[in-house]
Amino acid sequence: MKKKTKIQMVIIMGIVFNVLGAFIAMTFSIPFYMDSIGTILVAGLLGPKYAMLTGVLGSITSGMTFDMYSFYYAPVQLLTGFFAGILYHGKWLKGWRTPLGSILVGVPTSLLSACITAGLFNGITSGASSTFVVVFHHLGMPLILSILLVQVFTDYMDKFFAVCLTKAIIERGHLYEKWGIAWKDTAVLKTSTKEKSFF
Repeated sequence: MKKKTKIQMVIIMGIVFNVLGAFIAMTFSIPFYMDSIGTILVAGLLGPKYAMLTGVLGSITSGMTFDMYSFYYAPVQLLTGFFAGILYHGKWLKGWRTPLGSILVGVPTSLLSACITAGLFNGITSGASSTFVVVFHHLGMPLILSILLVQVFTDYMDKFFAVCLTKAIIERGHLYEKWGIAWKDTAVLKTSTKEKSFF
């Protein structure tokens, strides 16, 4: 299969994961977003450039189909794809480093998400996490602080879950050997087995 075809198919798969995850989270009022699973999956297989593209296309697709708020969070997907791609291939999302790497992905995205949520929507969006913002605010916490606290916690848990899930999918399905494209020097060709080793 040609490299270009592989890339296109992986990106499409990532968009489907993002949209499906976001739809499930919204339908069942799950307090996490689940809209970056595909972005992180593509980050692991193809690197940051294609992960960023996947994230934006996923946001646009979700915004056009069932959640208009998704349009406004496309910049968050850019950050997610960038940091996940860099950290994945820098081994910060592998083994014992995974919790720390998830923080490094989640903090920048949570700060941007908090700015968008506060600046455009005054803390209330389609996400179930908005309920916690309202509760904290009514308990006397300033709105901005409520939004930031909720975003940091939910973004971290969301990214940690997405990283663990995508790692399991890639490893158990041997997806890198089948669909992965070497990004810089992250894929090493084993001369004995002639297979690409990613993990």
